[in-house]
This record gives sequence, structure tokens and C-alpha cells, in this order.
Amino acid sequence: MRNFFNDRADIVNEAIDGLIATSGGALVRFPRESHARVVLRAGWDKSRVAIVSGGGSGHEPAHAGLVGKGLLTAAVCGDVFASPAVDAVLASIVAVTGPAGCLLVVKNYTGDRLNFGLAAERAKGLGLKVEMVIVADDVALPEARQPRGVAGTVFVHRIAGHMSEAGRSLDEIAAAARAATGAIFSIGAARDTCTVPGNPKHERIGTDQVEIGLGIHGEPGADLTSVGSSRELMGRLADVLLARVKAGVKYAVLVNDLGGLSGIECAVLVNDLLQTPLAAQIGLIAGPAQVMTALDMPGISISLLELTPEREAILATPVAVDAFPAFRQVAHPATVPAPAEETIHQASPSADPAVRGVLETIIAAAFAMEADINALDARVGDGDTGSTLAGAARAIEAKLDTLPFADGAALLTALSELKRRSMGGSSGVLLAIMLARAGEAYRDGAGWIGALADGVAAMQIYGGAGPGDRTMLDALLPALDALRAGHSVPEAAHAARHGANATAAMSRAGAGRSAYLDARSLTGTNDPGAEAVARLFEALVS
Repeated sequence: MRNFFNDRADIVNEAIDGLIATSGGALVRFPRESHARVVLRAGWDKSRVAIVSGGGSGHEPAHAGLVGKGLLTAAVCGDVFASPAVDAVLASIVAVTGPAGCLLVVKNYTGDRLNFGLAAERAKGLGLKVEMVIVADDVALPEARQPRGVAGTVFVHRIAGHMSEAGRSLDEIAAAARAATGAIFSIGAARDTCTVPGNPKHERIGTDQVEIGLGIHGEPGADLTSVGSSRELMGRLADVLLARVKAGVKYAVLVNDLGGLSGIECAVLVNDLLQTPLAAQIGLIAGPAQVMTALDMPGISISLLELTPEREAILATPVAVDAFPAFRQVAHPATVPAPAEETIHQASPSADPAVRGVLETIIAAAFAMEADINALDARVGDGDTGSTLAGAARAIEAKLDTLPFADGAALLTALSELKRRSMGGSSGVLLAIMLARAGEAYRDGAGWIGALADGVAAMQIYGGAGPGDRTMLDALLPALDALRAGHSVPEAAHAARHGANATAAMSRAGAGRSAYLDARSLTGTNDPGAEAVARLFEALVS
């Protein structure tokens, strides 16, 4: 299933129940039989101005997730991407409005304008004081007569909610909210549209394209284009906003994840934003955070609010609603000095042609098998084992003339440090451990074979793998056993090859990435680490 839900007709009610269940008693709702899907602050004091917003569901945490002290008093939830009914809006107004009145904050969509507007008029007919402010912050379509209301709406929620908590009047709050709507600008972009639960997805954006200015319901934007990097994309968005901002004026910026971006992508986009000329006018920044989403849309929006002393003070004040991100001043990346790299048993370069020849043969073999081992690893892992080994070999090759070949203990220790610095992943650490222990064993009087055997034992202790676990040990252990028994290098290479080939029949792995795969994915394929060990031994024979 593309989306997780039970009954499409009940998805909003169940989502509301889930939200309230985790609110710690801060939120309540109307009974389901009322058909008005409204989330309200528990214990609301009607002596203050009520702030009510809402719209179609699918933008979570907006709007219900923004109900709380200093933000919304109530949120009216329609079906996914559909405006709530007039009666639901009216019910929410009546439930929270006292003598101080109520402000409706409405995004500029026809359904919301009409349904909230009619509810406001009916509430006035009941004798309630109601004002409505419409947010139209989307600047993606410059020729649009009715710009859409998007993520910048939450600026108005915060301003109005703060002023309500401070006991300000409805007239004051409405005036401040209307002034803010004229000072908010938003632009967004996404690499794909959203998925509406229960509906087929409309594939409109190509795999190498980005749509700039699409709406929070997946509506087409201003431009469907290809961009070469996130920096280029953010530069284009910043240019649109720069055309609207006032010179010399500071702005608050909300970086809003539209629902489907990874955290690392969002962080990169924020960094890219701060490299644009717009950065000079950023007074406060919040996010990246999911505030007003479009279901699972993989995109981002940038909203700006022109700062005044009062707006800056409001945004800088913490609010006890988890979904509302904190606004802070931009903190440019600071650094502290990195500790100097420690080198153990540093030794001077020395010569031993035979030992150097063995190491050069291993390096050449690592280069030669890089593509083959990567292809093998792609079947059972992430396809980089060959490149990891080759990268370590390059690092050693670059240092060959500095290595102490005539001092076995120092050489093994130096190789361990080179592996530690140049070879990523668990395999790099394990080989560094093996060589470090081998260096100590050689220093204590063990020969080459005994030292390497001690190193492999340490690898097993720290790595947790053993024979039959479908790792490099399945080739390495038989080869070392052969050498310790006095057999020749060709015989050790034969043992390593036999061990590597045996891994193809192993239907489970006890360690490494392959441990997460089933028998169908493993059977018939040699373990990449074991295959690499076998080829290294074979290279020493040829």
C-alpha cells in the first residue's frame, strides 16, 4: 500500500484521535457524532480573543498540530485537501468565542474563503464578534489575481496567538494580522507531487525535473525545470523572494519541509539559502521543519515575514507547541581546533625489498579487482567493498617510501593507522584492529604468521564474527591455518579460495550487511570480503 490508513472516510477522525492521545490532555475534540472535526485547547479561557484556523487535512502538523498556548485556539479539519463545512467552522467559533471575540485566519483558497466567510456571517448573526483575515503569501505566480495561502500563514497564527495570550483586543489583533499578511512572501519547489490516500498518483514531474512554485495540494507551479544542484535551486527561489523584499529591512525566514524530504537534504538546502544574497536580510530563521506539509511531497518552501520590533519579539518568544519551530538568529558555522592526530610507535623509513614486494603485490591486486568486487557486493550489500579496498590501497601506495619495511612491528602498526584513516566502514576498522594487534604481537616476539593470527583473533573478538558467518574470515582463517601448519603460500591461497567459494552455499550471514538479507538473496553468491581475501592470496602466488 502506498499510504498507511484504514478507511479513507475515517482517516481524518483517526488522525485527530492520534494527535489528541499524545497531547498530554492539552487538546480536546467534539464527539464524532457531531460531524464537526475540530481540535480545541482544553480549558480555554473565553475572556481572551479566540484564534481559529483550519482547512483541508493533509497539511499536518498544520492546522490541528498548531493548537496550543500562544498559537491557535481551535482548528477545523476538512477532508484531505478539502475545505471544512460551514457548520463545522460555525461550531468551532461558537465553542471558543466569548465577549472578547474571535479571529479567523484563512488561507486564500476559494473553498476556505467561502465556508469560513459564511460561518463568520452566521456567527455575527448570533451576536458574536468575529473578524476574518485572509493570507495570500504565495508569490510563485506573479500574475495571479488570487495568490494562494501557504506556509507563511503560520506567521499570522503566531502573531495572533501571542497577542491573544497578552490580552489584546480583537481590533488590535485583527489589525496586526492584516498588516502581517501584506508583509509575508512564500515560494516553494518540489521534485515530485504528493500522494492523496486512496487516489492514484498523478505523475507530472520527470525524474530529472523540479517544479518551482507548485501549491500545497500539488497544483502546478510556475516552472517545470531541471536544476543541476540544490545550490542552483535555492538560488532561484531566493531570487524570487529578493524581488519582493525591501532593501535594508530584516526578515524572519521559515524553512518548511513539505513532507517528503530527508533531514540531510533539508539541512543542505538551508546551508544553500544562507549562501545567497538573501542571507544578508535574514534576522531570524526557523527550521527546517515540517510545519505546513503537502502529505509526502518531497519539496521545500521558504516563507519571509518583514520584521518589526513587535514581530521580532513575538517570534523570539518560545511557544509551548512542539510542532512550531523556534526562531533564532543565524549562527554562522563556528569551529574549534581539531586535536592533532596521534601516531603510535612512529618509526623512520627503512628498506626490505621482499616485504615491500609483498605489499606492492597486494596493492596492485586491490586495484585490479575493484570493479569485480563492487559488482559482487552490489548483489548482497551497497556495492562499494571493492572501492573501499582500492581506496585503502591508494593511501598505502602514496606512503610506500615512508614505511619502515625493515621493522615488522612498526610496519604493521603504520599500516593499521593508514587503514584507520583511509578505509571507511566496518571492514576498515576491522582490518585496522587486526594490523594493530598483529603489530603488538610481532613486537612481543611472534613471527609474521603468528602475529597475523593474533590480529585475526582480535578481529573476531571485536567484530563478533566467526567461521561460517559469511565474512572475509571464511577465506582468511583457512589460509592462516594452512600457513601456521607449515604449508606453502600456494596451499594457503588454495585454502582461501575454497573458503571463499564455500560462502556461496551459506544461506545466512552472521555479521555485516548481508546479515539483513534472506537466503534467496545470498545463495549462489560469494561473500565479497571473502572473495577479496582469496584474490589477494592468489595474487601472491602468481
